[in-house]
Amino acid sequence: MANGSERVLLCRAGRMLCALPLAHVVETMRPLPVDAIGAAPTSVLGLALVRGEPTLVIDLARLLGAGESSPRRFVSVRTGSRTVALAVDEVIGTRALSRDELRALPPLLREAELDSIAAIGRHDAELLAVLESGQIVSGIEAAGTPAGPA
Repeated sequence: MANGSERVLLCRAGRMLCALPLAHVVETMRPLPVDAIGAAPTSVLGLALVRGEPTLVIDLARLLGAGESSPRRFVSVRTGSRTVALAVDEVIGTRALSRDELRALPPLLREAELDSIAAIGRHDAELLAVLESGQIVSGIEAAGTPAGPA
């Protein structure tokens, strides 16, 4: 954006409030049926048919080590030539964050499961790049409200 800010999609994954660059987000939707795939990391829920295409579904809270989650939304993100669905607890909405605010936030993958990240990196470097572009906005307090401004 011209004013030195970037639009992000805020979503809750377990105890974390995450900011995903809107440039990577295709759409948000209700969860679709998911077919499990064998020998996948625990964060990979399986495949869902999204707009007629088999789409990998990843539980973002599990991937981030963000505690228990109850995914109620999918966030489709573009990873090069394909789309991946991130299962999240809640989509908060969009927000413009300044580049300084974004630099001050911890990286999304800071506490991620290393085995899952390594597996994703081996199979899908473009998805790994999308996830690396996200940030943790804050922890979620016990009451379920963001700790700090969102």
